[in-house]
Amino acid sequence: MRMFRLFFYIAMIVMIHLIPIKALAYSYGNPNEEAIAEVYKQMKEKLNEEPPNFAAAKEIFETVKEEIDMHMGPEPAKAVLEALEAKDRQAVTENMEKILVLNIARRLENIEKNFDQYDTSKRLLAKAFATYEALSPIIQGKDAALDKKLRTEFDNALQSLGNPGLFGVGEKKSNFNAFKQSKETILTALQKQFGLKSLEVGHFSESATEKPDEVRKKEWTDLSELKNWIPLIVIVAIIIGAVWIYVRRRKRT
Repeated sequence: MRMFRLFFYIAMIVMIHLIPIKALAYSYGNPNEEAIAEVYKQMKEKLNEEPPNFAAAKEIFETVKEEIDMHMGPEPAKAVLEALEAKDRQAVTENMEKILVLNIARRLENIEKNFDQYDTSKRLLAKAFATYEALSPIIQGKDAALDKKLRTEFDNALQSLGNPGLFGVGEKKSNFNAFKQSKETILTALQKQFGLKSLEVGHFSESATEKPDEVRKKEWTDLSELKNWIPLIVIVAIIIGAVWIYVRRRKRT
């Protein structure tokens, strides 16, 4: 009987560790790097060289061109490439900054569409904030108070997502209207600061083919998919089989 209990406890521990649970942590944590924001930073480094390295900047930009075209339409990338060909450093930088604003708009729009999906919304907000971090020094240089205000609005947006808690513990209700208000404040300020006529460029939706690293890593632990129960069933079956063999041997002795 003791051995049976031991195997039972082992089985429970294995299953608990395999079943994904929502973390108690309620913060940005380590937000995923946003590819477009990272490319912007790398391009600026190349353009700040003496003389500016337009060839290297273009090579870096090409790594995200397809993504930009997919989500924002062909115009933004076309403007950047034309500025690179013209060796106009200021135009390249300004057009990239506008793309970052569009990227923030895309992420926030997707949160609004997926607001009831906490994990997805939190990931998208982290990406939006990572993009804002790349723009923050520019805004801070022009208007430090606005930078502080926008950071507060990102925090407010995070709070508005609520928290599903862990088995009901630490649960906090979401506030859709509060999120929309923060979103509007952020986008209106960014549109004005960076001189965009409209944020309605391209389409604002997560591509069906886009699979962020975090999604790929957790995909196999999504128990809403029947196929992902197979490893658990196999493990439990092995443990039950081991217990059955042990019990039979004990009876024989």
